[in-house]
Amino acid sequence: MVTKKTIEKVPKAKPTAYFQAKGGRKTANATARVMTGKTGVMVNDKSHKEYFKTIRNQITAAAPLEVLKIADKIGATVKVFGGGINAQADAVRNAIARALVKLDEGYRAALRREGFMTRDARMVERKKYGLNKARRAPQWAKR
Repeated sequence: MVTKKTIEKVPKAKPTAYFQAKGGRKTANATARVMTGKTGVMVNDKSHKEYFKTIRNQITAAAPLEVLKIADKIGATVKVFGGGINAQADAVRNAIARALVKLDEGYRAALRREGFMTRDARMVERKKYGLNKARRAPQWAKR
């Protein structure tokens, strides 16, 4: 039988403090969790340097932490899916930036200035009926 005294004796689990946000680019979607006391950026259970092969994408993914100079104090874990590898790197950057703003509102100005807070709305235009591609018309032949 559970009594009030036995409930008080059970140590309460300390909640892990993290801030979560979503980001995107084209059809790539990322969900980032930012937490203090942890360092590095983990993307789909791999280091961001292991997940993103090109240096350009590695720099892009970790850019919000580097711009604020807090990479040695704050870490992030990110789940990303969809799109291509370049769009995934941009989605990771967007998600981490949004989570950092939830952590501390003072980061918003610097991240907005760098353009990390804005989701790039450009998408692939759909193919239209009667055309070869979105705007490419069939070749015209006089004879």
